[in-house]
Amino acid sequence: MPLQIDFSRSDDASGNVDGFEQLAEKAVRTAVSIAGLNLPPNAELSVLFAGDETLQALNREWRGKDRPTNVLSFPATESPSPAASMPLLGDIAISIETTEREAVLENKKFNDHFMHLVVHGFLHLFGYDHETGEEADRMESLEIRILAELGIPNPYFD
Repeated sequence: MPLQIDFSRSDDASGNVDGFEQLAEKAVRTAVSIAGLNLPPNAELSVLFAGDETLQALNREWRGKDRPTNVLSFPATESPSPAASMPLLGDIAISIETTEREAVLENKKFNDHFMHLVVHGFLHLFGYDHETGEEADRMESLEIRILAELGIPNPYFD
């Protein structure tokens, strides 16, 4: 699959991010396969590993919410199907700090939670959302299938 993923790290990203690139790439490639997404030739994606400070600033600027969050997605276009029209899919930013906290609080393996957030953020780039119950059911169902392929338990199971 012709997909270029560019990784970067913000100054406030905590800890060692070695291995995160491989986990993120595996999550994205599995999402493309299971979701049956048609990528344009020379598709590109950018993934930022960041800390809470960076995610809070992005969340405040782009969503009007002045708090850190676990993952943000920035589609390259507002089109309902960006992959059909542009090689640049968009950007995903993940707070390593929030991911670590949530994994501990939710009794999840860090790598599993991290890969779930990558999948979640990636699907947002393709118009998947969870604003309504129907949208959430559709997105979560697809996430569960992708994560199962990765050997990750259903994160929505209570």
